[in-house]
Amino acid sequence: MNLLQNMRTFVRVVDMGSFTAAADSLDSSAASTSRAVSELEQHLKVRLLTRSTRRIALTDAGRTYLGHCRLIVRAVDEAEHEVSEAGSLARGMLRVHSFASFGQHYLVPAIHAYRRLYPEVTIDLQLSQNLPDLFDGKCDTSILAVAGLPDSEIVMHRLGSSCSILCASPRYLNGRGTPLYPGDLIDHDCLALSRPTCSSSGWVLEKADSGKTENIEINSVFRINIAESLAAAIRAHMGIGPLPVYSALAGLRAGTLVRVLPEYTLDSKDICALFPSRRYVDARTRTWLDYMREYLPPALARDQAALASLGNPRGWLPARPELTPEQLDGTLAMRWQGREQTAF
Repeated sequence: MNLLQNMRTFVRVVDMGSFTAAADSLDSSAASTSRAVSELEQHLKVRLLTRSTRRIALTDAGRTYLGHCRLIVRAVDEAEHEVSEAGSLARGMLRVHSFASFGQHYLVPAIHAYRRLYPEVTIDLQLSQNLPDLFDGKCDTSILAVAGLPDSEIVMHRLGSSCSILCASPRYLNGRGTPLYPGDLIDHDCLALSRPTCSSSGWVLEKADSGKTENIEINSVFRINIAESLAAAIRAHMGIGPLPVYSALAGLRAGTLVRVLPEYTLDSKDICALFPSRRYVDARTRTWLDYMREYLPPALARDQAALASLGNPRGWLPARPELTPEQLDGTLAMRWQGREQTAF
């Protein structure tokens, strides 16, 4: 027995005043309409309607049951309408996951711009260094740098790519020397960025002009899992470390960071949107993914162009107009006093 459908039929019979009229409105037969009410009565073991050849009337039990049926049918109709509307109207809560630094740099401004277009969508941005479980109902989509699909059932849309570069502070390079070749890194303190999508035990350096790679074992004296925190450690002269381009740019512009081995990049990854299913994607998720396809590729390209525009000669040589004595500290600052600029 289809209990809900029989409830609908019972309500319609009462509203229309006859089985025949109710059957016509439901595009059914009078016999099946009558049978639906009889099934309800057998299920409840109580008579709901008194019938005659000329009219029907509610019993006391039928009148009580009718009120409950109206509430149940209305609640089901409203639920169906609300859920089906979610497929066409972007509104409600969208739960987005990303890694901390990437989300802070790219997704926060993207969310601000997206909500101008879809103000009825509220966004819960979850920044974490752990890969999310997209099937636990706690996250709608994740924007990540990935090397491959974490699960064959997950749908992945590529949005662009990003890489990391090696950086150090001017003071560190002044004291320890500037590596000219990847093998020179063995004599340096190396700082590792520990993330689920990259190794912290060694670096795979890729040469830009040839695409050739070199596997370098590193002397990792410090590991941390947030790029911004690693940048702080590098600025504190702790050693040489890999930073995503978006985390390195501000320091490179300010002169607090120097790019090391500028011919090389590492940790190249695709930036992808992940979500659990292609079927019945709601309007919130669909419009967000469409917006990410428009927003992220040019944002990633702008940062790569900004890195290229900074340049960096092989072997660090600070330029006097860009690196003033006030920006230097300790021994390096002293070397500016009364002397011509020299390569270290």
